[in-house]
Amino acid sequence: MWLALALAALVLVSALAVTIGPAPVSLTDVLGSLAAHLGFPHSGTVPVLTDAIVWQLRLPRVLTAAFVGAGLALSGAVMQSVTRNPLADPYLLGLSSGASLGAVCVVILGVGVALPLAAFAGALAALVATLSIARVGGTITPGRAVLAGLAIAQLGAAGTSFVIFWAAKGDSYREILNWLLGSLAGSSWGTVLIAGSALLLAGTGLVLAASRLDAFAFGDTAAASLGVDVNRTRWALLGLVALLTGAMVAVSGAIGFVGLILPHLVRGLSGPGHRRLLPLVAVSGAVFLVIADTLARTVFDPRELPVGIITALIGVPVFIALIKSRKSGTWV
Repeated sequence: MWLALALAALVLVSALAVTIGPAPVSLTDVLGSLAAHLGFPHSGTVPVLTDAIVWQLRLPRVLTAAFVGAGLALSGAVMQSVTRNPLADPYLLGLSSGASLGAVCVVILGVGVALPLAAFAGALAALVATLSIARVGGTITPGRAVLAGLAIAQLGAAGTSFVIFWAAKGDSYREILNWLLGSLAGSSWGTVLIAGSALLLAGTGLVLAASRLDAFAFGDTAAASLGVDVNRTRWALLGLVALLTGAMVAVSGAIGFVGLILPHLVRGLSGPGHRRLLPLVAVSGAVFLVIADTLARTVFDPRELPVGIITALIGVPVFIALIKSRKSGTWV
């Protein structure tokens, strides 16, 4: 029931988001533009300018926001399960910082075509470094993973700052800052393809591993007794998370709180079982980021805020509420 409601909300929110903006667009025009480009029969003619606004500007942005929100929320849920740490998300374990470092390097060098590959390589390198540090002195524990992730995140942030200080010139400062704060302003059908493909490939793999993630909830020993190859499964899952995070950061920059907050909120509705949790958290993340991006581009029109600012303004109060509920014993 919750998944059906979330899917209905996603369709409704996405359709309304396309109609909202400086130039008013009716829902009828949106449906007409979609029908025309997808080859479906429709009545009426959509003005050329309106069709361009819908098909070339707003629709790619809304779809990119939905895919990125779904990917980040799904990554956060998997991270929290694999590490058995409620504070884990791609940022905490250094994946996003590594992806940002790789992406900023190619932005400054002007090799835009290599941006997704560089972001993924940076995320994967950060993951390997985090788990390698966490393994020092024994097996990987949630506490060690968090501490190692914080160290790698700071190292990635320092590296990004150094690259900007050393090589950025002119308007590239503003462009990089906007990207680091998280922005979907440059969305196109190319970013839809990148984010959608990553979500389809990596996200499907993560959802299919739901039973193995359930086993991790009882600890490595219990998971091994249930027939799960703990080390191989952990690395495979985190590799998929790195692929997903790298692709999302490549098209949107660093957007915080989606992967941290959404899994906790959704878990209260779906329960701890990952077969229900993962699809619901992905759709919920998509709804959340579509709403946040719509606010980012319209609240201060004609100025546009980076969407990362909006997610932080929403996420911080929610995070405080989660801390309070944990204190009373109700935060799962």
